[in-house]
Amino acid sequence: MLDPVDVDIADADFLSDRGEDLHTDDDSDSDIDNYCHQFTCKNRLFGRQKPLHLVLGRGRCADIILWRNKEKSACILAGATVIWLLFEKIDYHLLTFVCHFLLLVLVPLFLWFSVASFTHISPPEVPEIIIPRDLFVAIALQMRIEYIGALRILGDASFGTDTKKFFKVIVALWGLSVLGSWFNFLTLFYLATVIVMVVPVLYEKYEDTVDTFAEKALVELKIQYKLLNENVLQKIPKAIMSYKNKKQH
Repeated sequence: MLDPVDVDIADADFLSDRGEDLHTDDDSDSDIDNYCHQFTCKNRLFGRQKPLHLVLGRGRCADIILWRNKEKSACILAGATVIWLLFEKIDYHLLTFVCHFLLLVLVPLFLWFSVASFTHISPPEVPEIIIPRDLFVAIALQMRIEYIGALRILGDASFGTDTKKFFKVIVALWGLSVLGSWFNFLTLFYLATVIVMVVPVLYEKYEDTVDTFAEKALVELKIQYKLLNENVLQKIPKAIMSYKNKKQH
């Protein structure tokens, strides 16, 4: 049976009604895809057909973002908030923070090891940290994929092969430039962390309502873009050609 963690809240009741009909030998992605394509009939945001947990990777990151593991999610959000308050509001500097942190760790450890020879309290063992090499390879490969994807999008936008993508890139860059003028990098990074930790879980909770409003908004945007394309964009090449003809004559 499919794990209820892997499905949207909106589909949980449906799965519970069909529980005995969804037995499978393994929990493979192909079986889940078949379920999504066969039974998910609602219009999801951005044409999404898979449950949100699967879209986010169906791993530890997805569990943290959707607050499946509340302790880790709360620790990440609280840690980001503390770091932002220290460096942004209290004006702590990074080097000072690192030195103070090491002092708070090293001084108690030194005293503990020094006193341990006179008491029966054994000092703590220094843990051995082993980082798998495959982790760095996976991160490097993912960064390479994202880098190539970004270059492909910029290439399609700048070479004039896709007008719609060009305007999307222009709007995105303009929005980022406006945000960069409002906030510094640390505040922007903290806001992005808060959005990532809050928006997906709220969307999952109120998914049907958000999808309904988003569908209406996308329809309206398509209508406005069609009007813009007919009244402005399609007339630009004609205006350029007429200007060139007048200049030649």
